[in-house]
Amino acid sequence: MRREYPFLSLLNLDVNHKRRLNNLQSTLGEHHLDIFLITHLPNIRYLCGFTGSAAALLVTETAAICFSDGRYTQQAKAEVQGAKIVIVPTSPVDAAASWLSDHFTKPKSAKSMRLGIEAEHLTVAQRSRLIHKLAKLQLVEAPALVEQARMIKDADEIKLMKEAAKVGRSLISSAISGIKSGKKESEVAASMEFVARKAGAEAMSFSTIIAGGERSSLPHARASHAKIPQGSFVVCDFGVILAGYCSDRTRTVFKGRPSIKQRDVYAAVLEAQKVGIAAVRPGIIAGEVDAACRKVLQKNGLAKYFTHSTGHGVGLEIHEAPRLAAGQSQVLQPGMVVTIEPGVYLPGKFGVRIEDMVLVTKNGCEVLAPDSKELITV
Repeated sequence: MRREYPFLSLLNLDVNHKRRLNNLQSTLGEHHLDIFLITHLPNIRYLCGFTGSAAALLVTETAAICFSDGRYTQQAKAEVQGAKIVIVPTSPVDAAASWLSDHFTKPKSAKSMRLGIEAEHLTVAQRSRLIHKLAKLQLVEAPALVEQARMIKDADEIKLMKEAAKVGRSLISSAISGIKSGKKESEVAASMEFVARKAGAEAMSFSTIIAGGERSSLPHARASHAKIPQGSFVVCDFGVILAGYCSDRTRTVFKGRPSIKQRDVYAAVLEAQKVGIAAVRPGIIAGEVDAACRKVLQKNGLAKYFTHSTGHGVGLEIHEAPRLAAGQSQVLQPGMVVTIEPGVYLPGKFGVRIEDMVLVTKNGCEVLAPDSKELITV
């Protein structure tokens, strides 16, 4: 009998893409943009619902056009909301440029027309072709308008992310079973990913990290063919995607009996993570959350071994705004979902990281799919 999962009823949520498009259109004027060419696929999905691998979206104050190719004729009809669909035989970006050339390059219409582009998401070649074909339009690097909107999750997005976090939480038992039996890192990762698929995940959020022994001191080690050694920490960093939305979680377990120093390092990281979570609230600056975690590790003489930022936003992408790091001035707001993931990495020895996703609420924060974080030994 097929097991039913509570999140399945959420996968066909009636997302109001038209509202999202309208919100973007209402901001174009204040940023002095007549047209906005959107090429980053997660932004296109957010605005009109299209999930294919080739698309460009043109947005003006009164209209939106989604360009894609013949592979997605039926899919675009089923998914795209709030935008006209144009299927083309060439690159969607080039097709959008041709459409603009046909409609907005006459001297009268092109006068002072400003076309916003997502500079970070265009290749050099694409940008060169746009400049050549649209010489009479002013190409300007648009601010991250869609990314800014995506930082604040609506109620339906939050429901999906909570379910993604729950599925992620369920995978740690599979990791522990594999670590007990002395499997290779890659075998442990594979078993977790198999369980995730059976639970309904459409994909993993990123390549699963299983790193034991000295490899646990590599913050982004990928699961290798190395066997997990006895007497070592094992960093397990993993996440799943449900209906496009990612989860992210890290747990560090120990195979064998940890030394006093190893227990002390784990305790310091756990304290730093708890302090970081406690700091999350509306109105706090992102850099202050990072500083709260580092202060704990500094007290324990471990701050220099914390070599990455405290966290990042999560949503349609596994890494998105805001970033929780030194110098980051973004003010946290209700609806943001961020990770809190301090770590300590002693080169050539071992590493420890603990991570949860945290929702900023009106009065503080909520950990998504919480569980025990006391050190697990196997």
